[in-house]
Parts: sequence; C-alpha cells; structure tokens
Amino acid sequence: MPTSEFAVRTSERLQVIDVTPEVGEAVSASGVQDGIAVVSVPHTTCAVVVNEGDPDLWEDILKSLTGLVPVGGRYRHNEKYAGMPGEQNAHAHIISSMVGNSRSIPVREGRLDLGTWQRVLLLELDGPRTRTVRVSVLGL
Repeated sequence: MPTSEFAVRTSERLQVIDVTPEVGEAVSASGVQDGIAVVSVPHTTCAVVVNEGDPDLWEDILKSLTGLVPVGGRYRHNEKYAGMPGEQNAHAHIISSMVGNSRSIPVREGRLDLGTWQRVLLLELDGPRTRTVRVSVLGL
C-alpha cells in the first residue's frame, strides 16, 4: 500500500486549505489505477473534509463549527492548562473529534474520483502550525 505525506503550513488560527492538488499528485505517484485513497492527518486539532472549493463556504463552515464549539469557551482542558501558551485549544480538539481526521476517496483511472465541485480540504482549528497530511492508496 503506497503511502506518502506532505507538509502544510497554516497561517491562521482557523483556516481551510485546499489540498486537492497535493493529494492528487500522491495518488498519481502511487501508480494505483483503481482503488481508494485514504487522506489523514496525525493531529488532534485539525480535520479533513471533502466539500466545495468556495472560500465563502469555508468561512461559513468555520463560523458554524465555532458557533457550536466556541473558541475560548469555558472548557476543563483550557482551565487545566491556564497560562500555558498554545494550550487554550479545547475547541479545536472537540471540533476535530466531531468532524474527523480522515476521509476515504475513490480512485478511478489513476485519479481522485471527486464530483465536479468537490475538493479535499484541511481544516486548521488551532494554527498557525505545520501539519502533516498522509495519503495511503489501496488498489483493488
């Protein structure tokens, strides 16, 4: 099972980054013609989704998620690590656990089999950071 990874440097605390080109390159390099690509992140404060490549929608997604789980809310995790820079991030852990850190995407004829508007998106919930994105491609 070919697996590759690449780094993504985020610049904001909350951010959506389209990683479709990099994931597509990893799939192509794997040599798998038909199968499944599993896109994952080994982090607890970011997530992976497949959705439309519209920055206005991305803003709506982040606003909706942080409306459900507010940044800076009263969380035991934040209280436990009060005064520690970078540890006031319970919102990011909670949202990541709700959304998920991986997605499985069909591969057909050596390419991601995405719909017309679909993109592979990294949701940064506790940036800025450098994130690792892993792509494992399983052939059928």
